[in-house]
Amino acid sequence: MPERKDSESRKLLRRLRETLAAPGGGQHRLDQITHHIADSMGTEVCSIYLFRDPETLELCATEGLKPEAVHKTRLRLGEGLVGRVARTGRHVNTADAPGEPGFRYMPETGEEVFSSFLGVPIQRVGERLGVLVVQSRSARQFSEDEVYGLEVVAMVLAEMAELGAFLGSQADSLHHFPIMFRGTTGQEGTAEGHVWLHEPRVVITNPVADDPLKEKARLNEAVAMLRTTVDSLLAAADMGSGDSAEVMETYRMFAHSRSWLRRMEEAIDLGLSAEAAVEKEQSQARARLESAADPYLRDRLHDLDDLSNRLLRILTGQGRDTGAEMPEDPILVARNIGPAELLDYGRRLKGVVLEEGSVGSHAAIVARALAIPLVIHAERITSEALNGDLILVDGDMGTVHLRPEETVTKAFRDKMAMQAEAQQRYAGLRDLPATSTCGTTIQLYMNAGLMADLPSLESSGAEGVGLFRTELQFLTRTKVPRRGELAALYAHVLDNAHGKPVMFRTLDIGSDKVLPYMKPQDEPNPAMGWRAIRVGLDKRGVLRMQLQALIRAAIGQPLHVMFPFITEMNEFEEAHKLLMEQLAREQRLGHALPSDIRVGAMLETPSMAFAPKKFFEMCDFISVGGNDLKQFFFAADRENEMVRRRYDTLNTSFITLLEQIVQRCDEARVPVSFCGEDAGRPIEAMTFAALGFRRLSMRPASIGPVKHLIRRVNLSELKRVIDDARDAGEINLRRPITEWLARQ
Repeated sequence: MPERKDSESRKLLRRLRETLAAPGGGQHRLDQITHHIADSMGTEVCSIYLFRDPETLELCATEGLKPEAVHKTRLRLGEGLVGRVARTGRHVNTADAPGEPGFRYMPETGEEVFSSFLGVPIQRVGERLGVLVVQSRSARQFSEDEVYGLEVVAMVLAEMAELGAFLGSQADSLHHFPIMFRGTTGQEGTAEGHVWLHEPRVVITNPVADDPLKEKARLNEAVAMLRTTVDSLLAAADMGSGDSAEVMETYRMFAHSRSWLRRMEEAIDLGLSAEAAVEKEQSQARARLESAADPYLRDRLHDLDDLSNRLLRILTGQGRDTGAEMPEDPILVARNIGPAELLDYGRRLKGVVLEEGSVGSHAAIVARALAIPLVIHAERITSEALNGDLILVDGDMGTVHLRPEETVTKAFRDKMAMQAEAQQRYAGLRDLPATSTCGTTIQLYMNAGLMADLPSLESSGAEGVGLFRTELQFLTRTKVPRRGELAALYAHVLDNAHGKPVMFRTLDIGSDKVLPYMKPQDEPNPAMGWRAIRVGLDKRGVLRMQLQALIRAAIGQPLHVMFPFITEMNEFEEAHKLLMEQLAREQRLGHALPSDIRVGAMLETPSMAFAPKKFFEMCDFISVGGNDLKQFFFAADRENEMVRRRYDTLNTSFITLLEQIVQRCDEARVPVSFCGEDAGRPIEAMTFAALGFRRLSMRPASIGPVKHLIRRVNLSELKRVIDDARDAGEINLRRPITEWLARQ
């Protein structure tokens, strides 16, 4: 078959546009489209497979295969050549389809007589909608021009699908059906509100254009505006030098890329509008970067999306400010969001729902600080949600109900009412100690990271701040904060604590917390890599500056400093020495000093349970970081949804490790606390108290429920239950503990 000319491609796209505009149902349109494509490409077969659900593709229309196979033939994601295209987001082009690895023969289609196969993904900015396939009897490889031309057609089909062209009579009902999304808990809690889209999706209503010269002129003008904007933005940011400058320069490089512009112009030559050409390149680049082995390249996806979205907004005039008014009870819905952007919204938000993110992401950290529910991994919600839609967020279960039915809304409101009633009961305990019936008193501290957290210190009844995360002040900026800024902030924190102790954890970055101005490290397992105190000791200038800021903030007051992720004694010794050097320096400069200084360590790896006795004696206090300790003990990445819930905190082996840590601390007469998500779960907290932990640190909202349970149980009796269950060979202590609790 001769290679198709640009004019032939534009002719096909015009026919598709006419099909879209013509009256008729969705199936009729699909049938017309497959006929037009097969005719234009000169192939015997053209088929469209669309996703029936996230894991299943269905043959929805065909020209050339048996008509009775339509809506009957289905493939799993990754199954056969069609499934491979859908899974990888890349085309498959072969002259011998039956001989291709992974080929699946589907006799009901009658495709066995067709040797040549070309399949391309139907996708829109990372959202895979289906697969477009052409086939021929003759054994031949399709040319690069034919592949590119079919990708252009697939792009137009993706836009038509977005506009509801294949829903037929249901088109008017698009975005009106109730939908439930099953995601992952990022922050517990429940909220009812109305959708507020962080970045409303750009809608392309004109994917096909007749005048390529005009479209290229529009594109070039928009790209010139984009480059000017980016250059001005980066000049104003004053990145200086180092990793931050390198990251920002990469962003500028993307904007000025000639190959990026050339690929978009080539798509216009084949008949796409300027907007559709931008989105086609964005979709294909996304597919390439998502499969890249280099984590640094994958991290550039955000840069690419940001630039493409800016360019689309210039072309369409659809700015972030759409004229919509934020509802009084906004629940933020976004693909992803940075910590600074989330902080800009502040406590106006009732909840947050993201398509991406992780349990340890910046957004999750800020959501915890703001005490609002967060659900992550809610796939496709930005495609389905509209500003103002009613939405229910269940952070406890990791579920989201969009446009819920009345029965679902009523049940959800009943749950929220019960939670509110329980919180009222807990409020009555605020000024009472967490003393068990056997007379043991447990100190309940709260975790914090923002000034916005501090009012909870009084309202929750917390006795202090067991963990103040100092990294948030670094994560929300485009460059390293100055010493004076940090000193003022830390002083403000201490002043607002009104004499209650605040444990400042030094900068804990790396792993899932990458500074926006620091080049990400290419590490196969970041959680076990260059992070926390390892970064601090390697980049001593930053740690030194932070320690100076803490010392200056605590003039005349007690100062508690805690070093994170200590994995061997010499790391603590070096960090402790560095702190003492900064104290001596401040004294030489004639600066006033803290009235007292306590230096502690986060025990987050099993290795430190076996550390030399000297380590425990050197520490003024120790905080067990339960989240990391648990993932390293069980070798189960807490960011991996396949394993993070598999292992129970009340596993006998883990409880025995915790008990050993308490014993080591008691022998050295060093106070020990437990800090982490499990400290805020009443049954786990009660168990930790029975093991000998006398201080627990948790999110403010958990203090009431934990105090309520501790005040009604006998911890000495619970300890005997734990010991008896272990002696009896129980692998997990949850059942005997909950059975004992039910009898109380």
